[in-house]
Amino acid sequence: MTNEPLTLHKQDLLAHIRHQTALANRNNISRTQAYLEFYQQHKEIHWALLAHLVSRNGGWNMTDLKGEWLPLLMDEHAIQPFFWFLERSNWLIFHDAYPQLLLYKEMKRTGADLTSLLGSLGVSIFMHNYWKEFLMNPDSARLTRALIVNEQQYIEQRVVQKPFTLNRIFSTYAFMTQSVLSLSQVLFPYKAHPTDRRISVTGLGVEHFPKVTERIMLGKTLYKLLFEDRFRLEKIHAFTTRIPHTGSRADYWPHLFSPRKSMQSADQSYHMRVDGQNLREGMSKLYSPALLAVWENIDHAPADGVDWYRDEKWHTMVNEEVTDLSPIDNESYARTLHWMEYGVKWVTTLT
Repeated sequence: MTNEPLTLHKQDLLAHIRHQTALANRNNISRTQAYLEFYQQHKEIHWALLAHLVSRNGGWNMTDLKGEWLPLLMDEHAIQPFFWFLERSNWLIFHDAYPQLLLYKEMKRTGADLTSLLGSLGVSIFMHNYWKEFLMNPDSARLTRALIVNEQQYIEQRVVQKPFTLNRIFSTYAFMTQSVLSLSQVLFPYKAHPTDRRISVTGLGVEHFPKVTERIMLGKTLYKLLFEDRFRLEKIHAFTTRIPHTGSRADYWPHLFSPRKSMQSADQSYHMRVDGQNLREGMSKLYSPALLAVWENIDHAPADGVDWYRDEKWHTMVNEEVTDLSPIDNESYARTLHWMEYGVKWVTTLT
């Protein structure tokens, strides 16, 4: 049995979705903003806000590679592959997920079931029934968990399990060093109280990234952390609308980070600057550049690979309860910065 030919209207719709996706997928800044704008218009799609926040963290990870600390631990030959890995993963997830969001937008506008077009957009058969279900019974949590499973599986064969990634990222000293010392965390910034001068953070640490089941569990736990407390959710959302994403960690802690480099002294040895959640007296802020100041847009190869869905067990993962993890707070995040500095100080002393 052959598929019916697409009408001109549906062909035009698919072309429009592909064009809008390409426009918004230029870099981490544009795609992060696109996720937020979509959520603002369709708050029932919880995944869009989660994706916006995770994408913010992806941008901060990218600029860390050009920031204060990681260039002291990694040479340029190590930095470039790390950026490629982060950017390719970021690009692929948007390339797969954003067309689904735009197709939903059209279905919501017209009231028509257009899920038959998901295949033409390259979306895994895994997602088709979840979107059909959502049209009839809009269960935001179930759709979010399904999208988390799908997107992590989507990058699994296309970037995580590629020989380049396994050999040039996960097996390197730089990756092990970064995993132990660096800011391997997903942070959700917010103002705990309206009178607070500083932003608070919550979030989770990222461990065992190469394992797809661990990434799925992390995503589901982040979703629970984001949406389980309605008052905190409103404050996190307020942060996203108030503070534009630049890629600099100064977006949320400007008392510690700056997008501008400080003048270097003649003494090239590294001096400790962080004292708890504050700068040591007389010390300059830590350099955390804006993304577009240090990384140019790159041209991506088309998304290769076949449909990842082969085993019904992945539907079970959608419904599996998440493991309770201890969330990060301001104090634990400050400890991460503290240990990062100690690591940098130790490494630079040896060189």
